[in-house]
Amino acid sequence: MATTFADQLRSLTDEALGALIQLRPDLVVPVPADISALAVRAQSRGSVARCLDGLDEFTLRILDAARLTRSADTALTSVDAILELAGSTHTDDVRVAIDRLRVRFLLHGPADALAVAGAVDEVTSPYPAGLGRPADYLDPQTAALCADGAKLRRTVLAAPAGARAVLDRLSAGPPIGALGGTGRESMAEPVRWLVEQHILVPILEAGRAPRADGELVELPREVGMLLRRESGPLGELRPFPPVPAGSSRDRKSVDSAGAGQVMEAVRSAETLLEALSAEAAPVLRAGGLGVRDLRRLARSAGLDEAGAALLIEISYTAGLLAETDTTGVNRSVTVSRATGAVDEIFLPTGAFDLWRALSIAQRWHTLARAWLAMTRQPGLVGARDDRDRPINALAPEAERAGAPQARREALLVLAGLEPGTAPAVDDVLELLAWQAPRRARGREAAHRDALAGAALLGVTALGAITSYARLLLDDPDDDETDPLGVRIAAPPPDLVRALDALLPAPVDHVLVQADLSVVVPGPPEPELAAELDVLAEPESAGGASVFRVTPASVRRALDVGYTANDLHALFKRRSRTPVPQTLTYMIDDAARRHGGLRVGSAGSYLRGDDEALIAEVLADKRLAPLGFRQIAPTVLVSPMQVARMLAQLREHGFAPVAEDAGGATVLTRPKVRRAPTRTSLASRLADQAGPPILAGPRLAGVVEQLRRGDVATRAARRAPVTVRAANGQSVTGLTSVQRHGEAMEVLQQAVREKARVWVGYVDSHGSTLSRLVRPVSLSAGYLRAEDERTETLHTFALHRITAAVPEED
Repeated sequence: MATTFADQLRSLTDEALGALIQLRPDLVVPVPADISALAVRAQSRGSVARCLDGLDEFTLRILDAARLTRSADTALTSVDAILELAGSTHTDDVRVAIDRLRVRFLLHGPADALAVAGAVDEVTSPYPAGLGRPADYLDPQTAALCADGAKLRRTVLAAPAGARAVLDRLSAGPPIGALGGTGRESMAEPVRWLVEQHILVPILEAGRAPRADGELVELPREVGMLLRRESGPLGELRPFPPVPAGSSRDRKSVDSAGAGQVMEAVRSAETLLEALSAEAAPVLRAGGLGVRDLRRLARSAGLDEAGAALLIEISYTAGLLAETDTTGVNRSVTVSRATGAVDEIFLPTGAFDLWRALSIAQRWHTLARAWLAMTRQPGLVGARDDRDRPINALAPEAERAGAPQARREALLVLAGLEPGTAPAVDDVLELLAWQAPRRARGREAAHRDALAGAALLGVTALGAITSYARLLLDDPDDDETDPLGVRIAAPPPDLVRALDALLPAPVDHVLVQADLSVVVPGPPEPELAAELDVLAEPESAGGASVFRVTPASVRRALDVGYTANDLHALFKRRSRTPVPQTLTYMIDDAARRHGGLRVGSAGSYLRGDDEALIAEVLADKRLAPLGFRQIAPTVLVSPMQVARMLAQLREHGFAPVAEDAGGATVLTRPKVRRAPTRTSLASRLADQAGPPILAGPRLAGVVEQLRRGDVATRAARRAPVTVRAANGQSVTGLTSVQRHGEAMEVLQQAVREKARVWVGYVDSHGSTLSRLVRPVSLSAGYLRAEDERTETLHTFALHRITAAVPEED
């Protein structure tokens, strides 16, 4: 029978050992040298803590039962003892939980002598199931009272009402309470009565000085179990997860509502990034986006600050937004007087232009995937940190490493329910607390933030998870890289098809109204959207967006190279309604005036063929700051730069165009500012997923490697006596020509016969070691030999070899 933990692992079948590795994949990252090393790792604090984090509430309570029923002499328990402590809970449910612990080797050994993994006590509460330590450990007088069960019951029943309230509170756990004073005289009357009756035991925290607010008192385990006689020693046991009570929604209604929110989320993200492109926001000295800039951006997108912060954080994670210094963006580089550093600003990156050309489903996938991956908690924006300072969007204080896991946990709860089920948020949190209480502890805010973000993005709608979001959770991390080096997440085809079927089809036409409003009856195609950005001003967005054509927007179209005929043809081609005459007249009037004045640099000059128009400009007092001076009937010059002259003239109702040194018209689109493109943070999903789940041939290979390493390690312990004796000598002992010559002869013969030999040697740290190897070559003062256990080629310096003995000897 196996006597050690390593022996028990060694005695497992390959299937059972593989099952352990699948349940605890961190044990083979990296693959240990042998099973003894695997056993050490399986009992380490970190590995045990990770394993416990994935266990449900009921299984952890059964583990507490195993800890409570351990014998004081042997530290062993049994299945029968655990079943007895579990009370009225169904035996089969308890046995299933015990098997769950045994297959993970948190409990190991035969059924009548179970041992708890050593590190369990180190990484869990010192009070299993909320019960205190045994009375004989705390106080002899309390132990005597607890030994007499009848007397203990009478004493508890005689407790005054205030004392009984204290007992009920401590019996629910934890069993520790702090006194209000620094001595027994200053205790509250109920507590003093309990201490005098030896039901509570005053203690000091181990290894610490007395507390400022007085001593601690502990409720002994026996008293706690007596007080729990109705609910059971382990408290209320729930073998099965709580069933969330929620309303049932029609699946089509959920998906339709979610698709509408998808369109709104994509539109809002685009609006936020466009607003940053038009007016970049500075990076705060401490990092992040300022409150005023966040409010400005939220107003531009029609969002509250929380929603704007979420989409900004997502855009940053997706690589659509980045910080950059002002070099190359503005020639006048701002330098901080305090640090001398170049100021930084937030700008959309080049990836934003690529993203904007994708379909709505693809754009949403980029945002949703970045949201799942980002290690930030946007719900913290606006809250205060430990130093009572506000947390800003994109600031380092909002970083939370556990945020991606919290989002997936919340969504997996919804995905595990029947389609269309819309549970209350508190029910979701309760289920999460049952599934993994150790992991859920302290994550309530993160889970609430995850559910709120899912609703804003359209991952959930009407309280239920959407069908396309279920596909998102199964999305593998298979990023593709375009020729420019930008990593683009390839959305699953099923997700795109499912979402495209719910979204309105992109339209290539508009409806021009008599009031010069332009209605787009659906999401515009990328080409139409680009045309509308130039031709009209946006007024409202949604399923059907509305734009308006104005003189300024027509002039903007003419500035970028459209002619009057181009605009007439465009509106005729795009509009499904007759083009109003008002629009035709506006375009013709703007075209007649457009280019009537020409601006160049000399500082700058203004010329035109119409002398009356030149005279009108020269006489306009509003243009006096430009300092015009007439040098010819049709030419004015100014000390101002061309850009300022153009802006001033257009502001006061004129329609000039710029020209180059040769007199050719310069028609350009406004320069779009972009930050340098960077890799999307969402591409690191695989790095956050933890150890890979092994299966199939890979799992079998790991098990085989462990078995071979174990055999080789045990064989290494059986090195011949001559090798071990030679290893006991110092390196200087190798000056013996006879001994060294014998070792060389053995090695040369092994090279010829390709036989294995035991080699004793001294490593670079002075340690003497033995290794079973197959020599490959012997030259230039070095032995090269293959270690079949690790499948690697080693090189030994000949002067460090102490002995060489054939394997058969």
